[in-house]
Amino acid sequence: MRLFDVLFGSSRKPAAPQSLVLMVVGMHRSGTSFLTGSLQEAGLELGKHSTWNPHNLKGNRENTDIVAFHDAMLAARGGAWDNPPAERPQWTEAEYAAARKLIDDYSEAPRWGFKDPRALLAVEGWQELIPDLRFIGIFRHPSAVADSLQARGGMPREQAFALWKAYNSRLLELHRRVKFPVLCFDEDENSLHRKLDTVLHRFGLVPPKAGRFFSSELKHHQQGGETLSPELEDLYRALKAIAD
Repeated sequence: MRLFDVLFGSSRKPAAPQSLVLMVVGMHRSGTSFLTGSLQEAGLELGKHSTWNPHNLKGNRENTDIVAFHDAMLAARGGAWDNPPAERPQWTEAEYAAARKLIDDYSEAPRWGFKDPRALLAVEGWQELIPDLRFIGIFRHPSAVADSLQARGGMPREQAFALWKAYNSRLLELHRRVKFPVLCFDEDENSLHRKLDTVLHRFGLVPPKAGRFFSSELKHHQQGGETLSPELEDLYRALKAIAD
């Protein structure tokens, strides 16, 4: 190492990792599309993914095959994305085989990742198949999520809060087992991008110099002055405590 680097620190950008497999984890309507689109802009390969849908004009950035895989897994156990099973799914051999085929689709990409909020409900199987799997998480205030789910499909508020709790409890539990960066989508745009760029560099990814994935239509709903249950308040505070 050069003496200048020893004294003042190297100004070189971090080298891109030879390999990286990254799962975006977070509740629906919580900024996961923003985060995944930003990772793609910074060099992460998403494979086949959605670039438009009626609820998100930039696309939810989800691989439809992975979404279908999770939907089938949940349905086989009497659940769905909006009715998550109380117990973690124990993957079957057929499900392991199906997931291996999904992973094989990325065999030509040294740095790839995917996003599907449902993955939080079945993350243990992915960890078994991809031992070096890494995570990045994002969360949002429960009131803003409930507003978004209500506007999108008329979901009753109590159901939305229950879903927020189910998904974000899994996120917090995963973080306790495997430390990873977590962002708060309630941050203002400048703060969010500043913290995101720091995280991108930690993964060896390079933020774009001009133009960002974030736009106003990704964040219609803001948290208000609604009184939450103590349980939700405690969980939101716990998430804020682990946020970058």
